[in-house]
Amino acid sequence: MVVDNHGATTRIDAIEHRQIYPQPGWVEHDPEELISNIRTSIDNNSDVTCIGIDNQGESCLAWHSETKEAISPVIVWQDTRTQDAITKLKADGAEDIVLEKTGLPLDPYFSAAKLAWIVQSIPDAKQHLKEGKLRLGTTDAFFLDRLTGNFVTDITTASRTSLMNLESGQWDEELCRLFGVPIEALPAIRPTTGDFGAVQSGGKHIPITASIVDQQAALYGHGCRGKGDAKVTFGTGAFALTLTGEKIFRAPEKGLLPTVAWQLSGGKPVYALDGGVYCASSAINWARSLGLFRDISEINAFEGPSAIERKLAFVPALTGLACPHWDRSAAGLWIGLTLDTTPLDMVQAVIEGIAFRAAEVLSAMSAYVQISGAISIDGGMTANPYFCQFLADTLERDVAVPGMRELTAFGTAMLARRDDSEMKPQSHDDITYRPGQNTGEFRGRFDDAISRSRAW
Repeated sequence: MVVDNHGATTRIDAIEHRQIYPQPGWVEHDPEELISNIRTSIDNNSDVTCIGIDNQGESCLAWHSETKEAISPVIVWQDTRTQDAITKLKADGAEDIVLEKTGLPLDPYFSAAKLAWIVQSIPDAKQHLKEGKLRLGTTDAFFLDRLTGNFVTDITTASRTSLMNLESGQWDEELCRLFGVPIEALPAIRPTTGDFGAVQSGGKHIPITASIVDQQAALYGHGCRGKGDAKVTFGTGAFALTLTGEKIFRAPEKGLLPTVAWQLSGGKPVYALDGGVYCASSAINWARSLGLFRDISEINAFEGPSAIERKLAFVPALTGLACPHWDRSAAGLWIGLTLDTTPLDMVQAVIEGIAFRAAEVLSAMSAYVQISGAISIDGGMTANPYFCQFLADTLERDVAVPGMRELTAFGTAMLARRDDSEMKPQSHDDITYRPGQNTGEFRGRFDDAISRSRAW
């Protein structure tokens, strides 16, 4: 997406890449496919003054320091191949150390165990490490190294690896030893904005001036700047972030994760609390794959009472539960099915379950930081009026849906600008959903469903 200095946007490219599932629990991307798509997007519009990149945060890989060729697939954030290693670390009492230094629980979600798996399991990685030619990192470091020759990552992405000390903003030698990740193979950590090098395109050298995790980019794109400002992005998963300013809030008992929101060049890090739901739109897509509905237009509205009112509930724990439970063993679960239940009733319960899970996360956050104003939301599910209204009813507060749909890209563009002035997206289609019927009174039923999901 290209953004001009007035906030007007032009969508240039949207290139879908493959989701690769080699075996149950494994999720991969092809790094060469990703870098080819990025190059195509840049070359299709090289008449820009600067570039920003946002990335998936926890997805990671390995490559050769000289040829820059990837020697592993991208192991995606959803991948659970390292569960056994994580379980062993927990049994060895490592979780307290990881929590203290990083603010993150031990979970396959984060990059550290994935990077260790690469070193232990891929012969080329072992050989390159012996030769001093191994590079390990998240996808942003790979992109930057290939595009500019700079082997760096930004502090927001590093904070999602379980290898960065949250207080110092640098790699932690003890954590690297604990996970088995060679610290010498990791990229240098930089602020979110600054000089990341330049990419050649159309006979020009175009500077890359921002690199950031996608969820933090969306937080910035939503216009969140003050303590208590919050947003939720409903993509494959659902990710809530609320700003905590220059203070790090640690809330392990609530399953909330302190993280770096951003660090502007020359400034101090700004922190946030993060809470994730593993399955959001992925649960909707799964329901469609089962044949419960065909077209999205079928599930934008439902007649009669909500599913939860009719004692029908669905827990979207299709890949386990993240915040505030952090239970990978939890299973997706419908409760309350009867002979009268229709396929659309089941989908209605799926939609409501995603809203209830997001409400769980925001409720946990509000115990630490007073969330100010409306909750701003983005992502594909915001196109569903039933979901947005149900979320407002459940939260008992306004839910704002900005007319600008690509807030992750817009936030990245704002950060990439070498101009401190605020820029707002040119859109007049903002929608606010105000709470009507109080569906929050049915949270107890959903809490019971969560308990059964975890016990199953």
